Amino acid sequence: MRPFHGGSMTTETTAIAETGVDEAAAAARSAFATTVASTAAERAAWLTAVADALDAARDELVPLADEESHLGTARLTGELARTTSQLRLFARAVVEGSYLEATIDHPDATTIPPTPDLRRMLRPLGPVAVFGASNFPFAFSVAGGDTASALATGCPVVVKGHSAHPRLSRRTAEVVAGALAAADAPDGTFGHVEGRAAGIALVQHPEIRAVGFTGSLHGGRALFDLASSRPDPIPFYGELSAVNPVLVTPAAVEARAAELAAGLAASFTLGVGQFCTNPGVVFVPAGSGFAELVAAEVGEATAPDAAAPMLTDGIASAFADGVAALAGHDDVRVVAGRAGNGSNAASAPGTGSPVVLATTAAAVIADPQALFAECFGPSTLVVEYASIEEALTAIRAVGGSLTATVHAEPGEDLADILAVLTEIAGRVLFAGWPTGVAVSWAQQHGGPWPATTTIHTSVGVTAMRRFLRPVAYQQAPDAALPAELREDNPLGIPRRVDGVLVVPGAEARPA
Repeated sequence: MRPFHGGSMTTETTAIAETGVDEAAAAARSAFATTVASTAAERAAWLTAVADALDAARDELVPLADEESHLGTARLTGELARTTSQLRLFARAVVEGSYLEATIDHPDATTIPPTPDLRRMLRPLGPVAVFGASNFPFAFSVAGGDTASALATGCPVVVKGHSAHPRLSRRTAEVVAGALAAADAPDGTFGHVEGRAAGIALVQHPEIRAVGFTGSLHGGRALFDLASSRPDPIPFYGELSAVNPVLVTPAAVEARAAELAAGLAASFTLGVGQFCTNPGVVFVPAGSGFAELVAAEVGEATAPDAAAPMLTDGIASAFADGVAALAGHDDVRVVAGRAGNGSNAASAPGTGSPVVLATTAAAVIADPQALFAECFGPSTLVVEYASIEEALTAIRAVGGSLTATVHAEPGEDLADILAVLTEIAGRVLFAGWPTGVAVSWAQQHGGPWPATTTIHTSVGVTAMRRFLRPVAYQQAPDAALPAELREDNPLGIPRRVDGVLVVPGAEARPA
């Protein structure tokens, strides 16, 4: 589980935080009067301006991010490029227009009951609160996917910066705000607040209409409950906790055990294991020796003196506690690394090193709550099964997860496996490993509880759907309609007309 850090708040601190939230939320509400009526071209220009400004500030932002996160300049340079790329993807998507789900039903007196002229599309909700994540200082933080997708829809954003990288958050917020102002976005389109008190006040503020959150199960659930218990409950789109199960079939182990062990080792240790898509539990045939192969792959990296700095001391401490709890379970053995307290401590304070643990499917079925707990860091639990049926019984107990992976050989019947994996995960992989989430139209980054609090994705173009709501116009004069729903389709966007999807220009494309 990604840790949630609380702490005491003085009355004075709380009052200051709430004042800042009031100002930011009021400004966002004022801006919404303009952004709700903005054109796709205007919003695309805002997003592109932010992307250009972040790229221009790369040589300043990346070193600052490295100082606060310890993730390395190579990783962070790539992450910043991902961030600006997704801003530009949303800019293209809003102009293309299909995300609006524009639908027209012309009058039809022959239906029962008769159909009037009905036109429906998605409209922005209003000001959105975004909570930055610790493990992606760019892509899931101040200017990350939640912010980009909300701005793309026409929703102003107030970001609560993450305490793991406060200086980067402030500087990124300055860059974003400056770029939006230069691109003629209205004042209040983007705001930034800091501190736990501000985050709580933001979720409860009456001007905020939705919340995007990536973080711990404990912290996310607390904020989710606040959002739900408001006098006017609002949607809380939280990504919280996932163990991302992997099932390796006997045929796959027999054919390429060494290759799979190397792939798993590379995946669960990437970025000191601080990915929400980390493969935390891996099911393999009993007697395969797979755990030992993985241990051999991580090799010297399991030594305490080879430990790497983690994002924060709190995250490192939570990781150490998590692996110690797993290692202390009667049915779990430590195959590689150190997972305990005192002389057998996992690593030095503030750091983490790889840990490979092993257990059985029978043990997992008997105690899933303990053995399926997320350890946010470089560890994986190898689970040996006696049969595929036993493995699937154990996987059903995972609950929701962001991903599920199956490694099989060509020709294997995967119907029963997929029936289970598609029920518990939002993304099912047939090759490779789940760390790494492409930003695209088809991506789904979300899953059943406790992975997320929503059916929607937080990555990819359809992340915009979280911050939109449908509105239907009945018997409206053409001049009163949004341009997207007018009869002549002046924007040339895809629309469903009388049940038929109409894509302007499609008929002119070569077959």
